[in-house]
Amino acid sequence: MPSADLIAPALSTAQDEETFSYAKVDVAEKKRLHLNLQPDEDYLGKIYEYYNLNEVAEFLRQKDEAGVSPRYKRVTLQFPDSLVCDAAAVTQQLQRVLGLTVATDESATNCDKGCQVSCCKTNTDKESNKEKEKENDTIFNSPQTLWVLADTSYSSCCVDEVAAEHVKADLLIHFGDACLNAVSKLPCAYVFGKPLVDIHKLVDQFKGRYPEKDAKVVLMGDAPHTYILHHLKESLSEYTNLVIGDVEALAAPILGYKPMPARATSLRALNRVYHGLDEDDSALANYDLFHITAPETPRLLQLTTKFSSVTLFDPLDNSVSQGPYPNLMRRYRYMHMARAAGTIGILVNTLSLSNTREVINGIAKKIKEAGKKHYIFVVGKPNVAKLANFEAIDLWCVLGCDHQGIIVDQNNEYFKAIVTPYELLLALSDELSWTGQWVTDFKSILSEIGNESDDEQDEAKKEFKEVVDGSDSDEDAPMFDPVTGKFTSNAKPLRRLQHLQITQEADPESQLPDSTALVQKLSSAIALRNTVSTSAAHLQNRAWTGLGSDFRNQEDDSESDFDESGAAVEEGASGIARGYDYDRTNKSQGSSFGA
Repeated sequence: MPSADLIAPALSTAQDEETFSYAKVDVAEKKRLHLNLQPDEDYLGKIYEYYNLNEVAEFLRQKDEAGVSPRYKRVTLQFPDSLVCDAAAVTQQLQRVLGLTVATDESATNCDKGCQVSCCKTNTDKESNKEKEKENDTIFNSPQTLWVLADTSYSSCCVDEVAAEHVKADLLIHFGDACLNAVSKLPCAYVFGKPLVDIHKLVDQFKGRYPEKDAKVVLMGDAPHTYILHHLKESLSEYTNLVIGDVEALAAPILGYKPMPARATSLRALNRVYHGLDEDDSALANYDLFHITAPETPRLLQLTTKFSSVTLFDPLDNSVSQGPYPNLMRRYRYMHMARAAGTIGILVNTLSLSNTREVINGIAKKIKEAGKKHYIFVVGKPNVAKLANFEAIDLWCVLGCDHQGIIVDQNNEYFKAIVTPYELLLALSDELSWTGQWVTDFKSILSEIGNESDDEQDEAKKEFKEVVDGSDSDEDAPMFDPVTGKFTSNAKPLRRLQHLQITQEADPESQLPDSTALVQKLSSAIALRNTVSTSAAHLQNRAWTGLGSDFRNQEDDSESDFDESGAAVEEGASGIARGYDYDRTNKSQGSSFGA
């Protein structure tokens, strides 16, 4: 058969350079809807107008007590995901206005071939490294230094103290929507921005929703849209019962917006001050809420429990919505699940809010007094996959910001129920009572924890001690779970401590409370010094408990050919994904062969 008639198999591929070349990806257009930037408008001019950079720069020009050096030397700028596209422009403009060293573009440090990493000679690399070190020294020795925090550890509406501590910042400027919750220690300032709103269409939608001129309505919006509320009220002057829910600069200054001064007797709730209403939280139940923008689910659920009805206005398409909203009755079901849960995970979704440590200690104390086991987890931006790794947890109690830091599982995506500290306190009480409220602020939770009198606490400790000592004959009585319709016997694992073998080391240092607890496996039971480890017991019941557990039965079997020495340990790959050590070695050998 002639060679010209030979046809390559269908699965063969011609291996040339074009086959393995990287596909070109078109640069995605950055849409800045918040700026409402027109084709003929200047981007930097819009940046100055939207963020009010002149006032921000004036705030950063403040001097210390001596009047010589700047008051804030290490400044961090925190941007949410929706505004991080403006972070570079805002930082460079502030550096130019303040007379600071402006960082060079990344393309300026590339080689002539356009590589992101220099591929030139060694002396060129050394010169570039010296230039970078000189530039870094200039930046760190500058009277003021600006850093951008683009990836927050927790909710974007909260001040990220954890990220700011990495550079030892003495000021954090938060851009975008903010929850305005009290921060524990770091000085901060807020820049909301001024998004554009069509006031005429907003007025038309409001009049269509509330035709009665005497309707009791509270005007509210997220932090960036608060500046328009006073102008909106003037446009609706024919309405006699309008109340504005304004922000208040108590914990930190607000740059670019000056809130209206409020009376001392004005109502303050939901991180807002209500002009025209006195200090009575129940008065909000008689008002409807007209809210500009759709808040996050935790915030929306909180608003629906405070007001008679909630209407949302979308400034992007100028439409209104009246639901559906998160269902509060599902929380009652989760409270019953909390009563039957034996192991509770305290999920900490914030570290910057004030009173966080006090709430954690109070919740842990209540859980222990109820005879349940708890574990504390600090998780940034929790999701279904992260929480699914902890199978021993029966229920989660989340501590976070009331705007975005609380998980409200509307679609039953999470494997275990998630409750708030207030709901957990109601579930752990002797008599389960549903108040119909949804309390999320830490001050109210601390007051609920402290409501129990000293006599009740002493009685609870006495009853718990009797149960631990075995004097209570009903300690093993099962609890009925109304959610599943079954009895459960592991709702209070700490009430069976006398059945466990508590072991302690002979070393006196092991008696210290901060010493490491020793876990021992005794005849298929897990004992942990001074407590019970439900997670270890859960691991004990699993078929696979880790590396080497597959050969556990072979160890006990004398007839098996089990090798106690195990496999030889070999050194694996080292390096980074861009170039492992063996890749660099092969590349250098190939170049030497070619030479």
